[in-house]
Amino acid sequence: MSAISVGQAVILGVVEGVTEFLPVSSTGHLKITEGLMGIPVGDDSVVGFTAVIQVGAIAAVLVYFFKDIVRIVRAWVRGLADKEERYHHDYQFAWWVIFATLPIVVVGLAAKPLIEGPLASLWVVAGSLIVGSGVMWAADQMGRHKRGEDDTGFKDAMLVGCSQILALLFPGFSRSGATMSTALMLDLDRVAATRLSFFLGIPALTGAGLYELKDAVGAGVDPVPLLVGTAVSFVVAYASIAWLLKFVARHSFNAFVIYRIVIGLLLFGLLGTGVLSA
Repeated sequence: MSAISVGQAVILGVVEGVTEFLPVSSTGHLKITEGLMGIPVGDDSVVGFTAVIQVGAIAAVLVYFFKDIVRIVRAWVRGLADKEERYHHDYQFAWWVIFATLPIVVVGLAAKPLIEGPLASLWVVAGSLIVGSGVMWAADQMGRHKRGEDDTGFKDAMLVGCSQILALLFPGFSRSGATMSTALMLDLDRVAATRLSFFLGIPALTGAGLYELKDAVGAGVDPVPLLVGTAVSFVVAYASIAWLLKFVARHSFNAFVIYRIVIGLLLFGLLGTGVLSA
C-alpha cells in the first residue's frame, strides 16, 4: 500500500511547485509538510516520491524557457560544425552550463552516503535555512546589480554552478537561494541572477529526478499519486516561475530572507517539542 494518498500527493505537488524555484528550500518545506501529515519521511517510497515530483517542476521551467533553450541548443549545435559560430554568446553559454554542472554531479555521487545520512537531518535543514538567509541578505545588500544576462561569462557560470553544492550538502540552504546569492555577489542584477539560476538548475535537477526515478519504481511507489503530484507540481511551478521573475524585477530578496528565518525557527520549534522527528 502506498504511503502517500492522492490527496496528500496534491498538497505535496503544490508545495514542490511553489518552493522549487523560490529561494526558500523545497526540501525543507516538503519534509515539514510530510511530517505534519504523518507521512513517514524516511520511507523509501516517500523519498522516491518527493524526488520524482521534482520532474514536474523541471518540466515547467523547460516549457517556460522553451524558446531560450531552443535558441541556445541551436547555437551550440551550429558552433560544433561552424568555427565562426563559436564566438556567439549562446554557443559559449551552452558549454558554460555543461561545465558548471559537472561539480555538483561529482560531489553528488561521491558524497551520496553523507547526503542521504546525517546531512538529511531536519536539524541541518533548519540551521541551513537561517544561515542561508544571512548569506542571501548580505549578497543582496553587497551586490551592485549592474550586470545583465548578456554580461555573464565562464567564471560567473562556474561559480554559480558550484554554489549548488551548498544546497546539495545542506538541503535547507536552497539551490536557488545559493545560486541567486552567488550571482548577486558577482554584481548581476536580480533578474539576470534569477534567470541564470534557472538555466544552471535545469541539467542538475533533471538528472537528479531521472536518477531517483528508478529508486521510486523499485520502492513500490503507487503510480497514481506519483502522476498526480508531478502534474500538480508542473502547473504550480510554471505559475511560480512567472511570478518570481516579475517580483525580482521590482523588489529585493528581503521578503524571502524574513520568510526563511521564520520557517527555520518554526522548524527548530517543531523539532524541539517533538512534533516532528529529525
